[in-house]
Amino acid sequence: MAVLWRAFLSTCLTAGLCLWIPGPVSAQTPAATPPAAAKDASYVGSAACKDCHAKEYASYSRYSKKAHSSESVKIMAKKLTPEELAGCFACHTTGYGKPGGFVSFEQTPALANAGCEVCHGPGSAHVDAGGDPALIKNKLAMADCEGCHNAERVRNFNFKPMLFAGAH
Repeated sequence: MAVLWRAFLSTCLTAGLCLWIPGPVSAQTPAATPPAAAKDASYVGSAACKDCHAKEYASYSRYSKKAHSSESVKIMAKKLTPEELAGCFACHTTGYGKPGGFVSFEQTPALANAGCEVCHGPGSAHVDAGGDPALIKNKLAMADCEGCHNAERVRNFNFKPMLFAGAH
């Protein structure tokens, strides 16, 4: 069964769809590694993507829960400990805990939602080079999703599986 799900996920990711599989998944598929020139890239926020990727950005903005994920965190923040809040930031913002990533709603508002760079990596090198596809992660693997979309979070938060989350 896991093999069938993995093949299905691979097909969906290649087609540009988001798929969330609620259950244990083998970590045999390595996460895509960023190109060497992009290793020093910084986060620029999803708005930097919209001019060149208008269709994807429009779909993301309208349909993806990620595009508005900070709203849920803001609603819950007063009820959470700092450790719990950090756990929320890890999946509901862009680049939290990473160099140049989300720090706070006040300091880094452009990174407050889980945006394009959560999946595709920091985009400054890609943007600065006029959209060079070699400077951004564009071939995603299941391991790229498992940091947030994993069985533990499904159980803890009673998530429902989503076949298409509106990312593209």
